[in-house]
Amino acid sequence: MTAKKGAVKKSAEKSVKKQAAVKKQAPAKKPAVVPGKAAAVKGVGPAKTVAAKPVREESRTALVRRARRINRELAEVYPYAHPELDFENPFQLVVATVLSAQTTDLRVNQTTPALFAKYPTPEDLAAAVPEEVEEILRPTGFFRAKTKSVIGLSKALVEDFGGEVPGRLEDLVKLPGVGRKTAFVVLGNAFGRPGITVDTHFQRLVRRWQWTAETDPDKIEAAVGALFPKSDWTDLSHHVIWHGRRICHARKPACGACPIAPLCPAYGEGETDPEKAKKLLKYEKGGFPGQRLNPPRAYLDAGGKPAPPLGAG
Repeated sequence: MTAKKGAVKKSAEKSVKKQAAVKKQAPAKKPAVVPGKAAAVKGVGPAKTVAAKPVREESRTALVRRARRINRELAEVYPYAHPELDFENPFQLVVATVLSAQTTDLRVNQTTPALFAKYPTPEDLAAAVPEEVEEILRPTGFFRAKTKSVIGLSKALVEDFGGEVPGRLEDLVKLPGVGRKTAFVVLGNAFGRPGITVDTHFQRLVRRWQWTAETDPDKIEAAVGALFPKSDWTDLSHHVIWHGRRICHARKPACGACPIAPLCPAYGEGETDPEKAKKLLKYEKGGFPGQRLNPPRAYLDAGGKPAPPLGAG
């Protein structure tokens, strides 16, 4: 073969390879479809909807309006939202909230009946034998540390506050095991004083909704609090936490069953197919028992079921 023919052959091979490479290129992405505007194709399941991300930074005014609208929508979805820890007085609530760290409210509710039956007052728990308390609290996990905290806070209540739970933030946070989150749970639900409860669900959702980019709980509390009237803070906390537990889960949000999908910048991170999303719903939204053994009447009237006691089922 002559040099000239060899050059022509190599040139032709390069041309063929180039054409093949072009054919293998991925097809252009289809435009995103916003919630509520998915097109159904005959013979094919519902189109997956993916929310378009905001194309420009949201103004402060627009953010406040969107945040407040989300809260109003959630208030309609969860009109019976309430603290999911069983309690009859401020002492029971502060103890239950301390015990809820690193476990579920359900497990705490299943455990506290035995604890409060044996130690109904701060004086009783302050004088308790630690080993006996540890045995009761074992199901909640970290039971040794929790025993130390609840006995310690009971002693502090007896020695510093006359056996009564104080109704001020600055006093509550002095109690062993009580931080700002626990203090606001107690203030908002036992004393009717507004507060924002920044738990893991609250942190996750307000960041998904782009209410704030902060990661520190205290900074999240300040940033979100500035978006709402102070009188809304306690109910806002319930609405957000309930939504996080029932629909907007950490690993697989039920986007296709979410009532605030059109307002959510993170729509599409979870399951968007409505039928598949329904299977991800938890508690009363999915027909399952709630967290409390003794829930409020409004919750039961709305179809919610009480949780079973420890050892049942």
